[in-house]
Amino acid sequence: MMRTVVLFEGVSDRLALTAAARRLGLGIEQLDLVDLDGITNLRAVLRELREAVDAPRVLGLYDGAEREYVSRVLADLRVIDAGADPEDAGFYGCERDLEHEAIAAAGPELVIDTLRARGELARFRVFQGQPAQRERTIEEQLHRFAGTAAGRKARFTADVIDVIPLDRMPRPLAALLDHALAPDATR
Repeated sequence: MMRTVVLFEGVSDRLALTAAARRLGLGIEQLDLVDLDGITNLRAVLRELREAVDAPRVLGLYDGAEREYVSRVLADLRVIDAGADPEDAGFYGCERDLEHEAIAAAGPELVIDTLRARGELARFRVFQGQPAQRERTIEEQLHRFAGTAAGRKARFTADVIDVIPLDRMPRPLAALLDHALAPDATR
């Protein structure tokens, strides 16, 4: 079986995929999970992987705002034809980002429960009272709060994935797992 590498923009997306796989009862030990430390490293990492003697199958997850860049890199490296959908090559885009997808799938109440369990609900309530937050929806507040403290973003989405109903798993995450673990893992 061909080795599979899954590329992520950063650690938070990798931790979320690991949480989703655990929740869904899927073994992912055979996958190489690689943080790009930013999407701008996609070209160099993908080129290096594709030029390897035992080139693996490479899949990925990215934020919606990066779709054009991901498409261009995949086309430039002849992974897909120009104008083709990155999903054709196993690169799944979130509507906005994975935090947004998880908040939308879970709903605000469940996300607030995860903040309570982490001991961060009081901080979130203070955050909500800040003038810049008062006009935002609770979903927007939760999304912004996810990235306001060092280390919070890395665990935020994985914490939500740990409690989300299985039938509401974010589509890009579920699709990536399905593709990565497909028995006919040749594409």
